[in-house]
Amino acid sequence: MAIQVTADTERGPAFLRIAIALQTLTIFLQAVSAGLLLTSSYGETLHSAGARVMYGATMLYVLAAVLAWKPGGGPLRPVLHASGFLVLASAQVVLGIAHVPSVHVPLGVAMFALSVLALARR
Repeated sequence: MAIQVTADTERGPAFLRIAIALQTLTIFLQAVSAGLLLTSSYGETLHSAGARVMYGATMLYVLAAVLAWKPGGGPLRPVLHASGFLVLASAQVVLGIAHVPSVHVPLGVAMFALSVLALARR
């Protein structure tokens, strides 16, 4: 039996790639705004706003993974990866609010590396 690939089945993975790319970009921009946080007066505002955008991008990644998995019959693994990113993003927000840079910064670097790897796998 041959499997037919239609536009509908390709939309889910494309949306997933876009969501991962957006998440990767927002995490990178958080690193840039962290540098501004140390050097300028508006850095804190920019980093705070960027945290909200990054968290939203991570939630979009979870949504995209679920949409690629459930209706399209795709693999469950992207949902687990996206959920793990949401847990890491939540920890990142908590650590940032608590001003624990000794864990917040390395976790941010790890999240960026993992996000780049997830993007490369797609």
